[in-house]
Amino acid sequence: MIFSIVIHAPPYSRQAAGTALRFAESVLRGGHRIHRIFFFTDGVHNANRLTVVSRDEANLQELWRQLIHEHDLDATVCVSSAIYRGLVDEEQAARHELPAFSLHPEFSIAGLGQLTDACLQSGRTVSFG
Repeated sequence: MIFSIVIHAPPYSRQAAGTALRFAESVLRGGHRIHRIFFFTDGVHNANRLTVVSRDEANLQELWRQLIHEHDLDATVCVSSAIYRGLVDEEQAARHELPAFSLHPEFSIAGLGQLTDACLQSGRTVSFG
């Protein structure tokens, strides 16, 4: 089965982002495929490369990055949600004349059309948060 996953929750204020990560790992272990992971609203914080996590806490951003890299997953961040929350890639940082970019390179920025496409291309779309 082909899945798409939508994450609305930030990494540390609720359990939904961690639950979504465990779900994605289970999907892949089960031999299924993930078409796209779409980070939306506060879920875009999972793609922040500038977050520093205490050593005694799980680093969800790093765990997402590892999963995305290891399985060559399409991880997309909603452009409006990201910019509104200060997450920009190099292109958006230059466009808005910002001094740095905060989006980890494993993630790409796109619009809601990518979410619609994910729903159309997947047998199941599961939302967390």
